[in-house]
Amino acid sequence: MLSVLIVLPLIAALCVAYLPERWSRPVALAALGLVSLWTVVLLVYFDPAQTGMQFAESYPWIPQIGLDYRLGVDGISLPLVALSSLLTAIAIFSTDYNGERPRLYYSLLLLINAGLAGGFLAQNLLLFFFFYEVQLIPFYLLIAIWGGTDGRAYAAMKFLLFTAISGFLVLGAFLGIAISSATLSFNYDPSVTQGLPLNTQIVLISLLLAGFAIKIPLVPLHTWLPDAYVEASPPVAMLLGGVMAKLGAYGLLRFALGLFPEAWSVVAPGLAWLGAITAVYGALIALAQRDIKRMVAYSSIGHMGYLLLGMAAATQISLLGVVLQMVSHGLILALLFHIIGVIETKVGTRDLDLLNGLMNPVRGLPLMSGLLVLGGMASAGIPGMVGFISEYLILQGSYSQFPVPTLLCIVCSGLTAVYFVVLLNQTCFGRLSQQAYYPKVQNAERAPALILLGLVLVLGIQPHWLTYWTEPTTTALTATPWAKSALSLK
Repeated sequence: MLSVLIVLPLIAALCVAYLPERWSRPVALAALGLVSLWTVVLLVYFDPAQTGMQFAESYPWIPQIGLDYRLGVDGISLPLVALSSLLTAIAIFSTDYNGERPRLYYSLLLLINAGLAGGFLAQNLLLFFFFYEVQLIPFYLLIAIWGGTDGRAYAAMKFLLFTAISGFLVLGAFLGIAISSATLSFNYDPSVTQGLPLNTQIVLISLLLAGFAIKIPLVPLHTWLPDAYVEASPPVAMLLGGVMAKLGAYGLLRFALGLFPEAWSVVAPGLAWLGAITAVYGALIALAQRDIKRMVAYSSIGHMGYLLLGMAAATQISLLGVVLQMVSHGLILALLFHIIGVIETKVGTRDLDLLNGLMNPVRGLPLMSGLLVLGGMASAGIPGMVGFISEYLILQGSYSQFPVPTLLCIVCSGLTAVYFVVLLNQTCFGRLSQQAYYPKVQNAERAPALILLGLVLVLGIQPHWLTYWTEPTTTALTATPWAKSALSLK
């Protein structure tokens, strides 16, 4: 059942590459529609009461090097697989009909979707690394070919170098696990690492932390993100921030915390402070931006700090909040990037000093402005939206472990509201220039934003529909005997 999520986009990518250009978008949309429906099937048949891997698949691939094709899904990975399918479908749908080189463009998006699904499902360390890296070249090409006109080559190369280093660090940690544990198997098994000396565990977990910190990204390894997000087209930026960054956070949760709970208890205080520093840095730098897309990019860095704080605390409540934050942040960031893309298309600029009065009901963009207001409220953690419940769970679950970093993150939540008020006040309100008369927003441009906002509101009002799949698994993650003894040391 799980291989369908990987194989179907790959087959569709091959079809798109050889079919006439006019078929590229319909075939890609049909493929992602089927993937999304299959994800719904998984949700229906998934049993949240079982905390282990479900729908498991295992086939030998290259046993000489310990590479097996092993897939599985649990309450942590299932919501992220669903998020990946949804955002890829929206990215394809929101792409302009008359785009440049459509066959290559849609093939790359389909390859990325297959790689993301494989990363979330892989239960073999080398297989995870394979899917972790397979997205690198497609994202590079999407930024370098279809990115902005000013700095897309620089942004794409910077992204390529940083993420390649991330992969090398992760691979080094995985090889270190196999060598230190004296086994040729790379299959995911938390018990394999429990007998390793603490110093060895700290070295290996440090490699994983550095590698995944680049992908998330966290301060000070974040410098590729603003350039890549700003230069990428809105659909590609959705996938970069909405899903790819979550693969780094997922790797940190699954492989660093999951495999090394004892070493995690040693590095957790430092990680909590790093999360607080990342949150403060992202909020303050976002407040100073005049490009609204760059402002949202830096706000994304700040929200990743909350994720690290929740993982550092590693309580039942905070880990549940971490998974919810990954999903909610992906939805909200995709919503904001789509709206900003529409505004830039209609107005021709993202400069706060040039944008004003978009709420004008006759000559402005009233609907997109209203959606931008709601998206800003969701990112600021306003109650009733999914961003609130995820941040609340992280902060509530982290305070008992790390009170000062948690208080700093609470302050950053207020700063988030401040810079979004600045953005919304400058962009949506005020007097619209008499010469301005912006084109009307089409239904195809409205639909992605309305779908994403609907999910943000529905899951915010009824978060149980999301926690239902995840809570038993995150609870079990902190209930294993070695995790209990290790995490209690904090």
